[in-house]
Order: sequence, then C-alpha cells, then structure tokens
Amino acid sequence: MTKNDKKSGSKVTREQLIQLLNEDLAGEYQAIIAYTVYSQVIKGPEYTDIARELEAHAGEELAHAIKIAKQIDYLGGMPGVTPKPVKTSNDPVEMLRADLENERTTVARYRERIRQAEAMGEYALSETLRAIIVQEQEHEIDLAAALDITVPPANQPGNKNGRNQAKNNHASRNASLA
Repeated sequence: MTKNDKKSGSKVTREQLIQLLNEDLAGEYQAIIAYTVYSQVIKGPEYTDIARELEAHAGEELAHAIKIAKQIDYLGGMPGVTPKPVKTSNDPVEMLRADLENERTTVARYRERIRQAEAMGEYALSETLRAIIVQEQEHEIDLAAALDITVPPANQPGNKNGRNQAKNNHASRNASLA
C-alpha cells in the first residue's frame, strides 16, 4: 500500500468494504425515514410541491438501499438493519437543510467508495454507486432550489463544514437580492 492509498483510504479489504457499505446503508435508511417524515409534516402552501418531491425522494432512497444491500450480500456480508439517527424539527427550513447536508455527505462517501471498489476490481459496485450518485445529486439540486440557495461545493469525506458553506451561500444570495 502506498502513502497515497493510506491517505485516501482507497485500499480496503473486502471485510472493510462490507463494513463501509453497511454504514452507507444506514445512511440510506436514515434518508428514507427523514424524507418520509418530512414529506408528511412540512406545512404551508409554499411547501406543497416540496412535500411531494420529498415523497418521491423517499422512494428513490429505498431503491438505493436495496442496491447497496444487494452489493453487501454479493460481497459475502449481511446487510445491516439500523438507520443513522434522523434529525427532526418543526422548522421546514431546518428539515430541508438537514436533508441537504445528508445528501452532500452521502455523495462524498460514495465518491470515496467508488475509489475503493475500483481499487479492489469491483467495477460493478462502482457503476452501481455512480448511478446512485446521479440521483443523490439531483436531490441536492432539488433541496438547494427549495432553500433558494446554490448547490454548495462538493464535500470531502469527513468534512463537517458543509452546513456552514450552505448557510454562507444562502446569506450571499440573499444579500445580492437586497
């Protein structure tokens, strides 16, 4: 393993990849729950179309979970059953921001997972993840539009600054409207 492989985390064992995919699966479960709940509790006429879109996102996240579970099984692992914690709020903007941050984190994790899968020669897994990323990025676009902000720059795995970037983008956009 080279220094670059250690630094980027590209080289992982099959068992490590299964563990990482199970963490990703927990994130998909989280997204299913969040989108399901948010789509039902978000209130106000300005959120009617957004609520419908969140319902559609929930279905797409379920499809992602099934694809990830299938890949875990293919690799010889057992798909996990526990979601990551879901942030709840009575504030629609806070809900949408939480969804946006989760999507950004997911895309960053899948980009890293693609590198790891390809380093192992698991090209079908990397193609599956690429297809998922396309939908996750569409979710980012939808959420950013609902929040009236530009889509923030891509997160790196482990980057927790995305929330501040999204807030700063929103503030900058609002300032330009004044």
